[in-house]
Amino acid sequence: MIPHASAIGPASAHTLGELSLPHLSQLLGSLESSGQRLGSDEDSLNTPYELALASLRGTATAPVPTAAWLAQSHGLDASLSWALLTPLHLSVGGDQISAMPPEALALDDLASQAFFAALGLLWPQAEGWACHWVSPYQWLIAHPDLAGVELASLDRVVSRNVVPWMPEDRLLRRLQNEVQMLLHQHPLHEAREAAGKLLLNSVWISGCGSMLGQGSLPAGLTIDSSLRAPLLAGDWPAWALAWAQLDADLVAQALTKAQAGDPVQLTLCGERFAQTFSMSQRSVWQRLWQKLSTPNADAGKILGGL
Repeated sequence: MIPHASAIGPASAHTLGELSLPHLSQLLGSLESSGQRLGSDEDSLNTPYELALASLRGTATAPVPTAAWLAQSHGLDASLSWALLTPLHLSVGGDQISAMPPEALALDDLASQAFFAALGLLWPQAEGWACHWVSPYQWLIAHPDLAGVELASLDRVVSRNVVPWMPEDRLLRRLQNEVQMLLHQHPLHEAREAAGKLLLNSVWISGCGSMLGQGSLPAGLTIDSSLRAPLLAGDWPAWALAWAQLDADLVAQALTKAQAGDPVQLTLCGERFAQTFSMSQRSVWQRLWQKLSTPNADAGKILGGL
């Protein structure tokens, strides 16, 4: 599975038009689209990648409980209604509020844990809250009122105007406002400001829900996320380079397997849709002809359609 394989917009289209992906073209020429194309448009709250993961777990319905998946992977009770909090910097401009990539904060474990602890009074255990620090940019909170709340994925807002994506749920709007107010008045905030560091002035809340009725991902699934960082940063030369490296490595290995007749399945996830491609049943002669003829698909056109 390859998330962030494509995006919409002139920059992405131009990059795809100049990108050479010989192994992907051959591999797609050897496979056929299978299953339902997941997603709708770039304005959906969940990304096609998240929907593809949910489908593999047995459901593709929104909201997708990505926070509960993370909680389960860390041994927490995934039946609780979890939410993922991502610390970040919101940059206020003349006509929009932009979310900078969380990594721009350059938080280490100690700094992140200090901020997480400072915010702990907003989710008291006595009022039914649970919380868990996972990593510098992944904080988990849980509460029964978070069940079924639909929120935009973090990947929908990074490096974009967050205003259209702000939560409509009153509890989360209040919680986000309280987080911002507490951060603004805290000594940790003042210390970063004095040191000239980028301010941690907000959190993004996403992935609400529990894992009730959802299974595990299939064994043998490989997910390559090397395209994510450059795409979200809008660094198209770096994204093109990452694609070229991916084509020469993982995709080339999959092509070798497909040419040997081994079963191969590839899921490409763009900004609007995720599509799976699988090997069809072929006769011995068809497989031999396919190996000799090395059919090529228009990889750029296929990626552009996602």
